[in-house]
Amino acid sequence: MSAPGTLFVVATPIGNRADLTARARDTLAAADLVAAEDTRHTGQLLAQLGIRTPLLALHEHNEAARAEVLVARLLAGESVALVSDAGTPLISDPGFRLVAAAAAHGVAVVPVPGACAAVAALSVAGLPTDRFVFEGFLPARGAARRARLAALAAETRTLVFYEAPHRVVETLTDLAAAFGTARPAVLARELTKLHESVYRGALGTLLERAATEPNMARGEAVLVVAGAAPEAAPEAADLERLDRLLRGLLSGLPLSQAVDLAAEVSGERRNRLYERALALKGPPAG
Repeated sequence: MSAPGTLFVVATPIGNRADLTARARDTLAAADLVAAEDTRHTGQLLAQLGIRTPLLALHEHNEAARAEVLVARLLAGESVALVSDAGTPLISDPGFRLVAAAAAHGVAVVPVPGACAAVAALSVAGLPTDRFVFEGFLPARGAARRARLAALAAETRTLVFYEAPHRVVETLTDLAAAFGTARPAVLARELTKLHESVYRGALGTLLERAATEPNMARGEAVLVVAGAAPEAAPEAADLERLDRLLRGLLSGLPLSQAVDLAAEVSGERRNRLYERALALKGPPAG
């Protein structure tokens, strides 16, 4: 029985073809098969590179079925290069099921890193990058998008979103409503391409500009938004005041009711008061 082949996860350019690494070019040329999100798009890239490796379509609608076929070929000793239309596969693109299945069957999965729109936008945004959250594409429907943003409003890490050009104004509108018009943000569009543009400012400013500047809604966009300011920790005197309030309430009320009443009286967040109340109450008797 032959040794298993290798699944290579290959990053391709997000715009500028010169960003394709020499290693990626060699890997695509040497592979037995290229699994591509869109074989027509990748076929053009391979043709420009003079590469004749056979192509197989692997996209969100057929990945579950194709993963089994590709794993069988990998186990038979073939090497497969996985690519998306642009950038690094699996980053808001198909490939997760194939990678998971290959790894589960003991196939070596090797990254061939390169361009990634999210990382490219972060690198020029001028916002904190020590910790960030990649959210990919927000829901297309307005209600679902607003609900998702409401859940992220208190997130303190920098947020990164992908967005289609025709939804840029809608998404900026919802971002400003959920996070506030003063939240710093960056909109990067057409990264590495001829008309690359990076717009900086508060969400309200970006929204106003987008309403009058059509170019902001042309080409794929990455939105990088500053995280919420972390809540200041209560001063020692405030903690003592809250503890006195909680002790008094806990002496005559069940924990949940005491916390609810303390939240109403003090204006403090219920989850913070609940943690304080648990600490004051101590462990249950054994």
